[in-house]
Amino acid sequence: MDLKLVREDVTAKPKKTTLKKIEETVAKTGSAIIYFDRDNSHKDLIALGEHFEETEKSFYMREVRYGLNDNDYMYEVHVL
Repeated sequence: MDLKLVREDVTAKPKKTTLKKIEETVAKTGSAIIYFDRDNSHKDLIALGEHFEETEKSFYMREVRYGLNDNDYMYEVHVL
């Protein structure tokens, strides 16, 4: 599963990451806060949450709005 990390610039394209890289980050620190781009499908992020809940990790996701435009948002994911 490929997921897109949040853009660092409005005109830039989002960088991609894999489930394996996310798992490595969580395994290294025990928990992680990751910001994903709005171009990710909600279905993929729900599948990510189900994956971590199967491995007995807590998963929390929310939309973060940072502007007045409808497209000015990102997904904040906490894995504990």
